[in-house]
Amino acid sequence: MTTTAQTAEPVRIALIGAGNRGQSYTRWIHANPGRARLVAVADPRPFQRGIVAAGDPDVRHFDDWRELVAQPERVADAVIIATQDRQHVEPAIACAEAGYAILMEKPLAPTEDESRRIVAAVERTGVLFGVCHVMRYMPYTDLVKQVVDSGVLGDIITVQHLEPVGWWHMAHSYVRGPWRREDQAAPMLLAKSSHDLDWIRYVTGKRIATVASFGSRHHFRHENRPALAADRCLDCPLQNSCPYAAQKLYYPVVREEGAVWPVTVITDDATEEGVHEALRTGPYGRCVYAADNTVVDNQVVAFQFEDGTAGTFTMTAFSEQEHRKTQIFGSHGMLDGDGERVRVTDFRTGESTVHETGPTGAANAGGDHGGGDGGVMAAFTAAVAAGDASLIRSGPRESLDSHLAVFAAERSRHRGSVEPVPTA
Repeated sequence: MTTTAQTAEPVRIALIGAGNRGQSYTRWIHANPGRARLVAVADPRPFQRGIVAAGDPDVRHFDDWRELVAQPERVADAVIIATQDRQHVEPAIACAEAGYAILMEKPLAPTEDESRRIVAAVERTGVLFGVCHVMRYMPYTDLVKQVVDSGVLGDIITVQHLEPVGWWHMAHSYVRGPWRREDQAAPMLLAKSSHDLDWIRYVTGKRIATVASFGSRHHFRHENRPALAADRCLDCPLQNSCPYAAQKLYYPVVREEGAVWPVTVITDDATEEGVHEALRTGPYGRCVYAADNTVVDNQVVAFQFEDGTAGTFTMTAFSEQEHRKTQIFGSHGMLDGDGERVRVTDFRTGESTVHETGPTGAANAGGDHGGGDGGVMAAFTAAVAAGDASLIRSGPRESLDSHLAVFAAERSRHRGSVEPVPTA
């Protein structure tokens, strides 16, 4: 295949899965026509296909990814696979065998065996492959890694990392939304927080070797339902006092901002009337205490690196939704980061220095994940254009390694055991 580096043409990209994540990546494509061009989209929903095509009549539409892969010639240089978690394995293997470069939305797959099958397929075929561990591509991450790599902290001894999911985001995505059930999507630690264990691995340069984890579905349970609560928020007499009332989440957004996330997730009709109908009839209007959710709302992972040093990771639903917070303690200094800036204290001088990243967007899917969504797209398209896998920070083996730590932590949570992390 003639590379885009030789022809100076934009990288041709096909999208498989036109939901919220796929839409995020295609917004970057449309904003960067000199670097990438959307040429095809595969999704069974015509409305979502229309959103990502953005009125371009040259974008080819397919109802199913199998139709795209079955074309006599490759329709694109690369594919983005942004289907639901349990629909990653088949298209990933098929696209690898068809010779497409692949950018895969995280997680790789819900199980260790399926994740290894994907990695084996891309390594066997030799295609370029990246995983959307978007936190690796944030400007803030660059700053943290520069500090760690500079040696100012000395030897890294301990890491403490917090993911504040946010009370309303938990209710939206993990109690009412598509990631609410482990048997239909993935455990919370994999679906949401695989980013974090991967990020810790990346910024420290240390492999996680052993884990112990504790977590539960503590609050969003039927037995915690208030006595007067209705099955649906629109009918509930407690809607003014309940922090999880759907009206509080979606009505202000559609009134002030219109067709943006998370409104676009719950309805194709991003008007106040459309939102009202979605809350009246759909899953996003259910009482959070009457849903069928199974994923945890709190979890702690204690981990030990291969060199014997250790750290902790905490995921909690009961917070504001904001950037992750990290403290890294070294032999000669410490780093305290909040997702936008880091304060570095040098033990040798006693001085503290604050480093700023500047504005990079909100921490959520509506704000480019702090620059991470755009960062992963820029890196992947550059790698495809140059045929240079080294430009991808989250390749198959790196991603598999951090996934294996997540799978081990889930075994620990269920078994009440300390678990070794197998090697990738």
